[in-house]
Amino acid sequence: MSVYPVRFLLVAAALLGPSIAFAQENGAHQYHPAAQEAISKIRSPFCPGQTLEICPSWQAEVLRDSIDQWASGGLTADSLIELVVATHGEEYRGFPKRSGTGLLAWVMPPAALVLGLGLVLLALRRLRGPAKPAVEQSGLTEREREQLDTALAELEAMENSE
Repeated sequence: MSVYPVRFLLVAAALLGPSIAFAQENGAHQYHPAAQEAISKIRSPFCPGQTLEICPSWQAEVLRDSIDQWASGGLTADSLIELVVATHGEEYRGFPKRSGTGLLAWVMPPAALVLGLGLVLLALRRLRGPAKPAVEQSGLTEREREQLDTALAELEAMENSE
């Protein structure tokens, strides 16, 4: 094998690499709407922890172009996602399905939040204790309460007569 084809590829990559990166950064490539939706909902098989939409690898670019071609051929975004997941694996699905066991991933966080809020409110009510009537809080007996009411009535009568 000759070294000339390898050198040619290296020179071509060096010359075209910056222009491809510039085009990616400036959003020069417009994907089909179904492809764009699918690309934003798929995790990249080539860049761990990134979506396919922002993965800078050349393999991701090839996959994005393939998805764009399939979308131009009439596939919907959901079909494109299923196709990529079938090829690369379920772990590359960006969002869980809204059916089957994937439904639990959508239902459990809000349910846990509501349950936790309910437990906090219940704990706060128990810490505060039961509400007591005013008579019990004052520590007065019924007889002392009657004497206090009588004295207050006399005081009011005196104030009104002045």
